[in-house]
Amino acid sequence: MLFPMSSPALDLSWQFWLDKPLRVLVVLLGATVLSAVARLLIRRVSGGIARGTRSRIVRRLDRGRPRWVEDAGLAGARQAQRATTIGSVLSSVGTVLIWAVALLMILSELEYDIGPVLASAGIAGVALSFGAQSLVKDYLSGIFIVAEDQLGIGDVVDLGEASGTVEAVGLRVTQVRDVNGTLWHVRNGEILRVGNQSQGWARCVLDLPVPYDTNIELMTELILHEAALLRDDPKVGEFITEDPEVWGVEAVTGESVTVRVAVRTVPLKQWDVARALRLRMKIMLDREGLQVPLLNQTVIRQAGTGPAPGAPETGQVRAVRRGVPGSDA
Repeated sequence: MLFPMSSPALDLSWQFWLDKPLRVLVVLLGATVLSAVARLLIRRVSGGIARGTRSRIVRRLDRGRPRWVEDAGLAGARQAQRATTIGSVLSSVGTVLIWAVALLMILSELEYDIGPVLASAGIAGVALSFGAQSLVKDYLSGIFIVAEDQLGIGDVVDLGEASGTVEAVGLRVTQVRDVNGTLWHVRNGEILRVGNQSQGWARCVLDLPVPYDTNIELMTELILHEAALLRDDPKVGEFITEDPEVWGVEAVTGESVTVRVAVRTVPLKQWDVARALRLRMKIMLDREGLQVPLLNQTVIRQAGTGPAPGAPETGQVRAVRRGVPGSDA
């Protein structure tokens, strides 16, 4: 019994399936594979964003006493949120673009006239480029702000016109509440600089003016001693992460010498430490009989090597004028 090798109906069937349906299937498979590859690359990008986060200072117990140390645990939670946000945005945009192109290719294979669609898309693109360029700028800036961890909810930032505590971070608008309670809505495209005062650690810097003829070495020792005692303060002592430092003479005028002292603190506590440090410096100056020099005062000195008449002689701060002619020593 002989079987025919082929038939016209079978040939027509194979020609049909190998023509448009096959090309449509190839387009669908290509879009699926490309979408999967895009998601893989997005995960790689999100992982890079997460690894770029710096460690933050967190509170730990050391032998029953609270201590502030650098730790990546808090940064890990924050970086996970950033990676999730950026990953979801990029995945959505990539998926929409890939399948939009695939849909146009399928319509073209089915011999639909896509010319009007492309023309409309071109007109819409031109309109968006002129009318919504600020909106696109806001979204792109918001993506980079989140990706680079420039600010987050709860951070104290300075954005130029607005400064305060961040209450919400969006891809288009960032909300900042200032010290007076005003809520500022700042477009991300208008943020040119971000001064974040609550990332990692902070520093309290105090410039202390003292009388011109003060013994600077002894004064430096006193300032350093008082600043070191601040670590035992029950209110702010736990917020200090390193020993205070006296950086030296910051300025010299005819009335005073300015000594700068710096204390490294945990984020958002530098202002509390600064207030306590100013109070200690005030008490120390009163104890030593010194006063902060007045600005634009006239200092009249008599001929000789002694201090001005009426200058306080008490305290360990004044140099002992031993062997100076005319002195009582």
